[in-house]
Amino acid sequence: MTETTSPTAQLSAAGVSIWLDDLSRSRIESGGLQKLIDDRDVVGVTTNPSIFAAALAKGEAYDAQVRELAAAGKDANEAVFEITTQDVANASDIFRPVYDASNGFDGRVSIEVEPGLAHDAAGTIAQAKQLHDKVAKENVLIKIPATVEGLEAIAETIGAGISVNVTLIFSLERYRGVINAYLTGLEKAKAAGLDLSTIHSVASFFVSRVDTEIDKRLEAVGTDEALALKGKAGVANARLAYQVFTESFESERAKLLLADGANKQRPLWASTGVKDPSLPDTLYVTELVAPEIVNTMPEKTLEATFDHGVITGDTITGAYDDANAVLDAVAAQGVSYDDVTLLLENEGVEKFIVSWNELLGTVDTALKGAK
Repeated sequence: MTETTSPTAQLSAAGVSIWLDDLSRSRIESGGLQKLIDDRDVVGVTTNPSIFAAALAKGEAYDAQVRELAAAGKDANEAVFEITTQDVANASDIFRPVYDASNGFDGRVSIEVEPGLAHDAAGTIAQAKQLHDKVAKENVLIKIPATVEGLEAIAETIGAGISVNVTLIFSLERYRGVINAYLTGLEKAKAAGLDLSTIHSVASFFVSRVDTEIDKRLEAVGTDEALALKGKAGVANARLAYQVFTESFESERAKLLLADGANKQRPLWASTGVKDPSLPDTLYVTELVAPEIVNTMPEKTLEATFDHGVITGDTITGAYDDANAVLDAVAAQGVSYDDVTLLLENEGVEKFIVSWNELLGTVDTALKGAK
């Protein structure tokens, strides 16, 4: 297998940017991250509280910094801020050549605002600016969850010229709100005289969690028709999100901003690790290929794709009628799309808060042990 014929290379050639859904200091310092850039066509990284909690819970890579922070009298919150922003800054340096080569579209590293701020627009805006200033790298993306309050924060943060990764999007309606917030932010930035070409954004649309929740409900229905729909809703939902993306950026409002140098807010497929062992382990990669998208993958999914992913070109455009038919069939089984997507948003915020608290606990214990 040559570099140009590997499935990950084919995926890149089809217009999909491969980002890794993981980061740790050991991955940075060992050269492992650079190796994935060189050998697996990885062009960006996303992080979240769960990823940092896992990284800090194992290994000794953070011990020296924890000792320094303990000696400086830092508390757990301050220490987490210092540790995570350092990792993101260092990873940003590794990805800087990719960033330069892609004119800012790739080579991106994401860091998330505290999940406890998910329903606090003012707090989110303030921390987004704080994180942006602390990392101090052009290629950082600040992750903001797509809660109702998050929409206001997204518009204000984009308006301040800060690039944003909008996370925890589950429903098409909320996705339309996210695109509206992005365009509103660009209009604010334009009014402030900022260079729109320097502002980038991705919209992280979650895939596997939709299947997990809908499939659970289809199993409870238990009919042959219901069971035949398992493993189909997540891909259908994401395909329709891509339709929303293409149509939204053909609007007159978007075209005016694009003419002024603005960038499209690209859709990003998140939660692409397959949870159901009966489904192909590359399902949320191979079935969601189209130009101008990002797929952020856990390493296991990345390796599965590199090993045996079958890339057949665009598998989204032209599949919209089938996707609508899947969601209509799910609804006909009595499974509420609106109920599922709202539940997943609330659960997503809660899960990140739990991970954040675990992260604080791990660091607090380490600080006390270092004194």
